[in-house]
Amino acid sequence: MEGNRSNITSKLVPAKDLLSQLRQAPLFQHIKEEDLDCLGEVEVINAPAGSVIAEAGEPRLYFWVLLSGGVRATKPEADGGSTLLGTLKSGDTFGEVPLLTGAPVCAVHVETVADSTLLRADGPGFWRLMSTCPVVRGGVLTNMGKRLEAYQILTLHREKLISLGTLAAGLMHELNNPGAAARRAAAQLRENLVRLQEISLRFSETELNADQRHCMTELQTEALKFQKPQAMSSLEQSDAEEALLEWLEGAGVENAWKIAPTLVAVGWGKEDIECARRAFPDPVLSDALNWLESLVSSLQLVGTIEESVARVTDLVIAVKKYAYDDKNREREIDIHDSIQSTLTILAHKFRHKQLSIRKVFGAEIPKIKTTGTGLSQVWTNILDNAIDASPEKGEIVIRTWSESGAEGGTENGAACIGIADQGAGIAAENRDHIFEPFFTTKPVGVGTGLGLDIAHRIVVGQFGGEIKFSSEPGHTEFVVRVPEKK
Repeated sequence: MEGNRSNITSKLVPAKDLLSQLRQAPLFQHIKEEDLDCLGEVEVINAPAGSVIAEAGEPRLYFWVLLSGGVRATKPEADGGSTLLGTLKSGDTFGEVPLLTGAPVCAVHVETVADSTLLRADGPGFWRLMSTCPVVRGGVLTNMGKRLEAYQILTLHREKLISLGTLAAGLMHELNNPGAAARRAAAQLRENLVRLQEISLRFSETELNADQRHCMTELQTEALKFQKPQAMSSLEQSDAEEALLEWLEGAGVENAWKIAPTLVAVGWGKEDIECARRAFPDPVLSDALNWLESLVSSLQLVGTIEESVARVTDLVIAVKKYAYDDKNREREIDIHDSIQSTLTILAHKFRHKQLSIRKVFGAEIPKIKTTGTGLSQVWTNILDNAIDASPEKGEIVIRTWSESGAEGGTENGAACIGIADQGAGIAAENRDHIFEPFFTTKPVGVGTGLGLDIAHRIVVGQFGGEIKFSSEPGHTEFVVRVPEKK
């Protein structure tokens, strides 16, 4: 015997000698002495408190009558936890459910909570009792029905708790990125405001002429409009930054490397700041354009904070909708804009590993008409995994393309999005489990194993799409297909 069973003793006793004790149990209170003759000898177990009298996985099944004392029954679960089935007292019976259902092994762990005496009948003895004593048979079947119903309720409750735990863990997983992004953006915004004040003080000590004041007013007016430009491909963005950087360096502007990407990100080119080069002498030109960069950058940071807070709000709304099964109104989603927002929020993670992003955006990607929510979470989760898998200074490729509809056009087609990294790849033995909740190959404490499960549920459940992947050493790509309308 396994577990704490060293102090358990047993002896064989004629069943009819236990008639008076058995009649103390509700199930046997009307039994007759002749009903026990068929049982012959039965085993009487004496077990001190803390003894294990049955263990999950044991092949032999028994029907038990608790003559005195108390026992506790628990069912081990696949996740390592256990479900309390109940605590039994003197006169209670148990063990009939696995015998009646034909279970191959014992499925519960039973131990005594007090010094106990029990009667134990094996399978053949139990079935002899059931066939010869209608009163006992009816009571056993009634008990079985009640226990099955109680176990179903316990199982349903447990599943709800697991679902709630999964939802809570996923929510924390999702809140981390926008929360951290908002905090970083707020810190950078503080630095920008200090720099703006320093430059403004220097300007206040310089007498500006009419052309200079006019130029600064125009630049400020345009900067404050701050309209998000159309997302560019990586090649287009790189070319635009290189052209502006060359122009700024040619003008002797300090921090040209910082100014160029900031202005290009909002759609500005050298022609938009030409007035500053004409109006300001070289020593003051740097201050003018650094002031402009700080202003534009501050507006970008405000946008990042707004997007991050909006993401948090969307998550809260999504949880409410999940809880109340609410229906969302139909709306349009711009795939490129959705991806670009996610890249902004995850920018610090790319910088930390010095990763480059190559965007290959297709033309005429259809806007998605849907009532689904959470598409940004899909990009966040896939990109998060891609970042973790990527080697230092690696490249992540994001590509989009249209899938034709039934008639060969984009009407009623789908938007396809591929996100690829240069990591070691997904091991063959893990590929069938990659979308399972809590499955992760990351070290303990690093991954929750929920990211791809959440992405899969959103793409399939919310948008009626599909998510697939291909993997080999040096190249793993997840492809998301989102129908134009669900």
